[in-house]
Amino acid sequence: MKRKFLACFAALTLGTMMFAGCSANTGNENKTNEASTTPATSAEASPEASSADATRKGVKISIVGSTTIAEPMEKLVEAYKATGSSDNIEVQGNGSSAGIKAAIDGTADIGMASRELSEEEKGSGLVETVIAYDGIAVVVNPSNGVADLTKDQVKDIFEGKITNWSEVGGVDKDIIVVTREAGSGTRGAFEEILKLLDENKASTIVETALVSEGTGAVMATVATKDAAIGFVSEGYLDDTVKAVAIDGVECTVDNVKAGSYTISRPLILVAQPSIKAEAQEVIDFIVSDEGQKIMSDKYISIK
Repeated sequence: MKRKFLACFAALTLGTMMFAGCSANTGNENKTNEASTTPATSAEASPEASSADATRKGVKISIVGSTTIAEPMEKLVEAYKATGSSDNIEVQGNGSSAGIKAAIDGTADIGMASRELSEEEKGSGLVETVIAYDGIAVVVNPSNGVADLTKDQVKDIFEGKITNWSEVGGVDKDIIVVTREAGSGTRGAFEEILKLLDENKASTIVETALVSEGTGAVMATVATKDAAIGFVSEGYLDDTVKAVAIDGVECTVDNVKAGSYTISRPLILVAQPSIKAEAQEVIDFIVSDEGQKIMSDKYISIK
């Protein structure tokens, strides 16, 4: 009887110990699960910080001006947006003069200019940032036999003093002069470099010249008229037109960098000294290695 009682007591004690152990394990597991599912609030961004970031990304940045710069600018903006810095940037190509004026007036954060600023424009106090260099090619129809012109000959053709291709070694055909619209940075640079301006700074390009709105229009006109001559940025050259050498020097990147090809210009961004931080960051990106890699697709990098 005594033995049976001891056996029962031992079994009861063992069962109690096992139950206590299970309860303890269950408690520990619950604590572990609670710890693993409880968010680490210290690592989370505060609602105020998230709101500030969203506001910063949504700040509108307006970039206006040169149609020459506008095309690569679209690519630059896409690359900049991919960094997560901003998603509200507008680019409008409407000519260098319009871009500079917009920057002066404050209707744009950044102006794009594909020519040097005039003394009057410089007097407005804008901050200039050169983002690339460009050679301006003088182009003719691919069927044109003329391959080389002097700078003086080009000037005389655009002023209407030379009117037939036979006067410069070509066939007997009247020359069709094609120019850009007034306000175009490319035209402004071309006129300044070749001195196609009178004492009042008015253009001396022949009045009978065909006026084309934009680089693409100049290319299309010259490509379809075998007696035409025009001018475009070196970066836009393709086999639809032929670039003539100037004083024996071809319009190439290396020649522009070397300074031996003399019809060239800077590509500039202009802004007020008080430019907002978000817009300045866009300019900083453009002059960075990543931005310059994009610019060098068609233009000559500043690096």
